[in-house]
Amino acid sequence: MHQIEEMGDSNDRVPMMTRRTRRSTIGPTPAGANSKHANGSKQGSAREKTPSHPSHSNGKVKEEKQVHEAVRTQQERSKIGERLSCHVLQESLLSSASGYSNYRGILNWCVVMLVLSNARLFLENLIKYGILVDPIQVVSLFLKDPYSWPAPCLVIVSNVFIMAALYTERRLSVGIISETTGAFLYLVNLTTLLCFPSATVLTLTSMTPAGGVFALGVYTILFMKLYSYKDVNMWCREIRHTKARTLTRSHSCPSVARSNGSVVHAHVSYPGNLTHRDIYYFVFAPTLCYELNFPRSPRIRKSFLLRRLFEMLFFIQLLIGLVQQWIVPTIQNSMKPFQDMDFSRMMERMLKLAVPNHLIWLIFFYWFFHSSMNFVAELMRFGDREFYRDWWNSETVTYFWANWNIPVHKWCLRHFYKPIMRRGANKWVAQTAVFLVSAFFHEYLVSVPLKMFRLWAFMGMMSQIPLAWFVGRFLRGNHGNAAVWISLIIGQPVVVLMYVHDYYVIHYMSPS
Repeated sequence: MHQIEEMGDSNDRVPMMTRRTRRSTIGPTPAGANSKHANGSKQGSAREKTPSHPSHSNGKVKEEKQVHEAVRTQQERSKIGERLSCHVLQESLLSSASGYSNYRGILNWCVVMLVLSNARLFLENLIKYGILVDPIQVVSLFLKDPYSWPAPCLVIVSNVFIMAALYTERRLSVGIISETTGAFLYLVNLTTLLCFPSATVLTLTSMTPAGGVFALGVYTILFMKLYSYKDVNMWCREIRHTKARTLTRSHSCPSVARSNGSVVHAHVSYPGNLTHRDIYYFVFAPTLCYELNFPRSPRIRKSFLLRRLFEMLFFIQLLIGLVQQWIVPTIQNSMKPFQDMDFSRMMERMLKLAVPNHLIWLIFFYWFFHSSMNFVAELMRFGDREFYRDWWNSETVTYFWANWNIPVHKWCLRHFYKPIMRRGANKWVAQTAVFLVSAFFHEYLVSVPLKMFRLWAFMGMMSQIPLAWFVGRFLRGNHGNAAVWISLIIGQPVVVLMYVHDYYVIHYMSPS
């Protein structure tokens, strides 16, 4: 019984010890913890870290897995979509709504077709006529008699008019003659400058048409230069009279900034510009508008000069060869349709002449406005080289005439158009007046050397006025550009055939 009671007591004590042990485990750990609890502290802390604070590497791995799964899902969907559908909403490339603009391959195709078609025409010309190029014949175009040189002599005489302008300006600058007297002297000088060479060309039988065109071209350029010389010096006197003592730049036409470094030049002020050196620099410079101080390049680039010289020699030979081999036979074969008034054959001849005539005109443009004028400008260190702009992009006729010949355009704008506008004329009247002056000089340079007056060039220039109105009013963009090109390609052969036909009838047909 006693043992049984002891066992009962022991059983009653065990739960009490267990409760104490549990309470000690749940409660705070004392400083003197047992070794078993101390050894297990690292594992406990590791267990506590894992569920409450996940590492960044595990988060990145999960994100990468999600991205890869999304990409894989997208690829699978796109593959399924490609199998089910192959069409999208889009315009054809040649439609304007597509916004496509890379036609470089088509442009190359056009160039190849142009070369091949012209090569066929050139080969056909060689088979039919043989080689017609004769350099000796070019000399006969300018000289009938090797001992008589009327055109060069006429050019030399032009120095008289240059000296007359210079000494008139010198007397005006010191007040020896009045402005009215000076204006009268200039009127006589400039009128004689146009009438004297034309009378000489019409009178001399030894003057050839080519020599006459050359001489009259020189005199026309000189007329425009001396007119500009007169105006600028008159403006300088007006400024001097308003108490402006010095001029560092021409106030009439501001110059462009110098490039390729800065070079110090002595700036000229009025009347220090009235010297032989100054006026002859202006006469030979590739410009028609006078300034007291032209923009100057720092040096002469010899490699650039040699390239332009090579181009000048090459293209002038090419021009002569194309005229002799291509233009002359075509024009000769065009006379009979014009005599018989066979309009279908006339149209065929005109279209046949259009291609070589336009090609020669383009080569002449590059030879004169790029090669020749840059050569002269480089030789004289003339800084303003803007002799043309992007006339080939012209969408209106007026844009073409304002950008293909910048020296003439600047002269017309500065000395003719703006003075008319300042006097109260409207824009249309001023533009018409400019076209009238241009038409006069075109006819002057053609009719006088040919010694016949048919006004074809004059009417051709005046027809540009209604054409400019029509293109500007009804055509835009590419259509306007195409109209400008058609007028250039078709208009020039018509005028050429008119003059050649009339010249042939006058000089080579026997009167019946």
